Amino acid sequence: MSTRITQRELETYLWGAAIVLRGLIDAGDYKQYIFPLVFLKRISDVYDEEHAAALAVYEDETLADLPENHRFAIPDGCHWDDIRAVTHNIGTELLHAMRAIEKANPDTLPGVFGDGDWGNKDLLPDSTLADLIEHFSTKTLTIANLPEDELGNGYEYLIKKFADDSGHTAQEFYTNRTLVHLMTMMLEPQPGESVYDPTCGTGGMLISTAAELKRQGKEWRNLRLYGQELNYGTSAIARMNLFLHGITDGHIAHGDTLSRPAFLSAKGNLETFDVVLANPPYSIKAWNRALFARDPYGRNVWGVPPQGRADYAFFQHIAKSLDPETGRAAILFPHGVLFRREEAALREALVKSDLIECVLGLGAGLFYNSPMEAVVVTLRATKPAEHKGKVLFINAVNEVAREQAQSFLRDSHQQKILDAYRGFADIDHFAAVATLDQIAEKGSSLAIPLYVDGVNATDDGEKVDVEEAVASWRSAASASDAAIADVLALVRAEVTA
Repeated sequence: MSTRITQRELETYLWGAAIVLRGLIDAGDYKQYIFPLVFLKRISDVYDEEHAAALAVYEDETLADLPENHRFAIPDGCHWDDIRAVTHNIGTELLHAMRAIEKANPDTLPGVFGDGDWGNKDLLPDSTLADLIEHFSTKTLTIANLPEDELGNGYEYLIKKFADDSGHTAQEFYTNRTLVHLMTMMLEPQPGESVYDPTCGTGGMLISTAAELKRQGKEWRNLRLYGQELNYGTSAIARMNLFLHGITDGHIAHGDTLSRPAFLSAKGNLETFDVVLANPPYSIKAWNRALFARDPYGRNVWGVPPQGRADYAFFQHIAKSLDPETGRAAILFPHGVLFRREEAALREALVKSDLIECVLGLGAGLFYNSPMEAVVVTLRATKPAEHKGKVLFINAVNEVAREQAQSFLRDSHQQKILDAYRGFADIDHFAAVATLDQIAEKGSSLAIPLYVDGVNATDDGEKVDVEEAVASWRSAASASDAAIADVLALVRAEVTA
């Protein structure tokens, strides 16, 4: 007889699988082996649960196996129990079962198990896989034992634990959940709306919108969730994550959002969305700038970003992805996007577009495993009349808590920021409203100390990120060198004349 699984038991059970793998494979690779096994175990146990419920009604095994009684099809020989019975070439059999399940569920599960190297016995010998399978077989993951919310929470716990274990690379697939919750509350997603994350990682931002509606007692199942993720294994985890949270209308695409955006309208234009939440990769250098310069989707309306920093390419992609009436976005960026000289022309065009609603400066440590201070920029396609031609700046650098080497936002921090955001008014030493003309007078810089009294440069993060500071210095030095060269060339020309 199976029993209800507590959250603590679930966390111990999930992390126990990582202990089996420790020392055998790199910590950064845990996720591409453990998550698929959890998912296979879950859908197998739920299939059995559905079968038992149907059998109680029909009293016939054949009828109980009909597809309409099951959320997912599991072909013969591909159930967890079938895999558990295998003793040789376990990885090969696992891979066969996963691919067969994907093929049997073409509308929902293609590619969901990722691309782990299951057949590599040097990496995963039969003994290790047998230990993993036996470990996961110790609990029954039915919905009765483990409702979707609770399994989803356990999944998020495991994502964070893997992030902790794998170090700085974690930023690509994990964003501080208290910050995600704040960004979600700022945008106030509503039932039936479309939500998009162009760099979705494991899908946490998308899931947060459903969780927020659920928390408010509103209908959440009719949210339409869309995400794209460059890393194939991470995109597979995102799809599993949505399923395990009970979200069926989720669309996760694999690929490069800048060079090959996945969501297009019937006319071949970018699809537009009501809500966009994003934590784009920070200042990537390896991107196709030449293609973006002649972008077929018209995303380069503000200009073409420098090769060394793709931030404004993502910025423009998000702006272009907003529904022209309802569209609103919250984007997590490093502070440099507010003031870097090499992006001055792009920033001037951004300001003139009157899309920026709020620039929110946050405390240190909310970027995963980084001391750098973060900034959230919100965009709104159609501002209220009283907000048009204005931008709200909030200095929340002190609204952060730190415990056990982790930074996070308490409920009180979130509420203070939300009140200021919704109030859209000056608050001494905390918030200020500036007109577009006032911003233009400051060279279109969006650096928070220029607008909020009592904020110094270190609060704005300029001195926290050494790479930013060096890049700005090099940019300025390069500009000076170019200007001196121009003057010398002019002098030489006059002398020879």
